[in-house]
Amino acid sequence: MSRKRTVKTPEQVRAEFNRIGKPFTEWARDHGYKHNLVYEVLRGRVCRRGKSHEIAVLLGLKEGEIAR
Repeated sequence: MSRKRTVKTPEQVRAEFNRIGKPFTEWARDHGYKHNLVYEVLRGRVCRRGKSHEIAVLLGLKEGEIAR
């Protein structure tokens, strides 16, 4: 049985990163994304497809799957 993940707000994601002391730039580099795109997603960019969708799903900002 899979457990449903709760969707986080951008503020919750920022607070989580602050708690662990990890900058978004480092997270972006570790996951192969450009840091400016990560910041755009956190500012509310529409994330329907592509890399912005992947970032939003990985950060927990939206439900979804990443097609590879």
